[in-house]
Amino acid sequence: MSIEFRNVVKRVGVETHIHETSLTLAESGFNILLGATNAGKTTLIKMMAGLERPSSGEVWFNGANVTGKATRRRNVSLVHQFFVNYPHLSVYENIASPLRVARIAEADIKRRVHEAADVLRLGAFLQRKPAELSGGQQQRTALARAIVKDSELVLLDEPLGNLDYKLREELRDDLPKLFAGRGSVVVYATSEPTEALLLGGHTATVSEGRVTQYGETAALYHAPADLETASVFSDPPINAAPVRKSGAEILLGANARWPAQGAIAAAPDGDYLVGVRPHFVSPTSGGPQAIAVTGEVQITELSGSESIAHFNLDGRAWVSQSHGIHAYRVGARHQFHIDTRGCLYFRPDGARVAA
Repeated sequence: MSIEFRNVVKRVGVETHIHETSLTLAESGFNILLGATNAGKTTLIKMMAGLERPSSGEVWFNGANVTGKATRRRNVSLVHQFFVNYPHLSVYENIASPLRVARIAEADIKRRVHEAADVLRLGAFLQRKPAELSGGQQQRTALARAIVKDSELVLLDEPLGNLDYKLREELRDDLPKLFAGRGSVVVYATSEPTEALLLGGHTATVSEGRVTQYGETAALYHAPADLETASVFSDPPINAAPVRKSGAEILLGANARWPAQGAIAAAPDGDYLVGVRPHFVSPTSGGPQAIAVTGEVQITELSGSESIAHFNLDGRAWVSQSHGIHAYRVGARHQFHIDTRGCLYFRPDGARVAA
């Protein structure tokens, strides 16, 4: 099974919500739509579901043009961030509802509901009403309804975004197992790069209504095609600054310099951009390939396991993310160390310098 966008554009009034997009999603594993809020992820999902029709272009599923096909005539399941359950029905009847609409035999309904409930650890709650459940149990009920339907296309629009951290972590671990071997195309929208990496599969980065890149998730993270994709796939934001290649060296500002390595070493001398993810910028020495810079600390964010510092370096905002608790003083100058092994290089137009 496959789903494909062919030259799809979505306009609302004078605004273009989705710029011309051609994309074929993988038939197995998770397909992740990664982008900030209002990047266009939900619009893409709604067009896949048939809830919105593209202004131009076509949506194809399993080799058929389904652009004008109503949602009720598509074998699709959709789970939103804000879980929706029927408040007057038991958990059992909530899960069974799509099967009853499809007029499945009662014996099959019972079997499939109990199988889905077992997978999502809802067996003890089948006779309860949604109001008697925790938030995580309610979302699991919504997920069970998506599983029990055995849809060819499963659309998960930030399904964990409304849950607390512990529940999100638990369900995130479960999701790939839930849909493994079911023969469904699964599309998962998220604004969190870490979530995309944990789920694996394939990722499409979405920025301001454009799909900037699509590919195997880990490969896309390590080899973004351009600075825009690298920015989508970085939280906290990637550090980006102009540099100059001169001979065998990279020059950052007036004082920082390091050997040109990898693809940039073979590039002609001139002006480029460097991208450095915050975890490659540390307040402690980062080894022989780290270079020291000094910046004025603007904001600090401390948790029990890591420290984040926003600092000004040569007039640009930079971010450091490091393990442990580090003593920063806002307004003071502090030394940071950039691990140059983590540097990504881009041409002035944003395209990555690649071998």
